[in-house]
Amino acid sequence: MNPDQGVEQSLLITALTLRRVVGILGIAFPFVLVSGNVLSGAHRIQSSISAYYHTDMRDVFVGLLCAIGVFLLCYRGYEIRDRVAALVAGAGSIGTALVPTALSAEPTGTEKYLGIVHWAFAAAFLLSLTYMSLVLFRMTGGEPTPQKLRRNRVYLICGSTMAACLALLLIYSVLPAEARNRLAVLDPVFWLESIAVVCFGFSWLTKGEALFKDVT
Repeated sequence: MNPDQGVEQSLLITALTLRRVVGILGIAFPFVLVSGNVLSGAHRIQSSISAYYHTDMRDVFVGLLCAIGVFLLCYRGYEIRDRVAALVAGAGSIGTALVPTALSAEPTGTEKYLGIVHWAFAAAFLLSLTYMSLVLFRMTGGEPTPQKLRRNRVYLICGSTMAACLALLLIYSVLPAEARNRLAVLDPVFWLESIAVVCFGFSWLTKGEALFKDVT
């Protein structure tokens, strides 16, 4: 192996490792929050992932989201649109961590506006990741290998599920208050967010070729 090949191989390993780390953090995120909160004495899950900011798991919530954000900011991809999407997702992740969601059911004043900013960051985070899974990850520069086709199916399933979760979250947010109150006992926001985040993790884990790795 000549020096140039060695550098190229090192960069490839670094990129794959970065994707795998992002994937593992995404998959683990909701499970760590729930299990940690239960161990701290909580008797039920929170109404949303963001609500864990107001529990004993605040530091874990902020730390994991910031870690995911930093890894995304470091992601280069193959084209400028990969870079832009990763930057938006990374900024969204860090913004979601640092700007807390509203604590009260009917927020007013500063709390209300901070809550709006929080959900804007969260939307940017998840929408960018959905776009990456559905579009960018499925692109190929030549004839796709059988393993690449399998990975593309994973990206399609994960991206489609994320898009469906986001659509359902939007629908839930515009429902009449009475309907939302009836559904609230099922914690729909938490479950939809968790499914979307886990799918994002599986998508990135697959992108890191932890699943369906090409045989060289």
